[in-house]
Amino acid sequence: MSLRLEIDGAVAHLLIDRADKRNAFTMAMWEALPGLLAQAEAAEGIRLLVLRAAEEGAFCAGADIRELLANKDDAAWRSANQQAINRVQHELARFALPTLAFVDGDCIGGGCGLALACDMRVATPRARFGITPAKLGLVYPLHDVKLLVDLVGPGQAKRMLFTGTLLDAAEAHRIGLVEVLADDPQAEVAALLAASPHSVREIKRIVRRVLDGQVADDDATRAIFAEAFTLGDFAEGTAAFTEKRKPEFGG
Repeated sequence: MSLRLEIDGAVAHLLIDRADKRNAFTMAMWEALPGLLAQAEAAEGIRLLVLRAAEEGAFCAGADIRELLANKDDAAWRSANQQAINRVQHELARFALPTLAFVDGDCIGGGCGLALACDMRVATPRARFGITPAKLGLVYPLHDVKLLVDLVGPGQAKRMLFTGTLLDAAEAHRIGLVEVLADDPQAEVAALLAASPHSVREIKRIVRRVLDGQVADDDATRAIFAEAFTLGDFAEGTAAFTEKRKPEFGG
């Protein structure tokens, strides 16, 4: 199986498991991923999704070029492939729980798109990032371009897209493509799990509203703000603060 879901306590690990092909994505993998996201969201007690390679060496080298070349003259296949990729990116970017991409090794093209669609990116010093359609005469999807621009700004986005330059981990961190440099994601996982699940979920929804163009509160966001004061996480958080202990949130 080229993709699989493993549950470890409150963390769902979505593993890319095609190391012999540098974890390049096939059509079947794009089609399978939404179902795995649905399984993770439905699993009881899950508070975080980590997207990572099953083995060291490469996070994801992008689309399977051999499969792409084999189907390049099949308009129906190309359309279905585009729809499958767009669905994955849209659903991953709007997944209900927080998502973290742990990148070790190459993160190229569509693989970089997967990392962009996550909420946070932790990269090892061995990671490299590149978006290379311009080297193949292709065009990156608008949704993924927006994810990139939202992270690094239009200038750095154009630099990456126009040239297909591979950025090392330090450079990716400098321009804001990566939030954390570390050999493993455990510190960030622990920090996310220590926060109020309710707060994280609702803040994620509000950030998505901002990224999608909302600039002022509406009735829905005001209701989200007000409701938090009535819930158990607020009671636990304030009690822990006054008692000088770590909170134990139920979410």
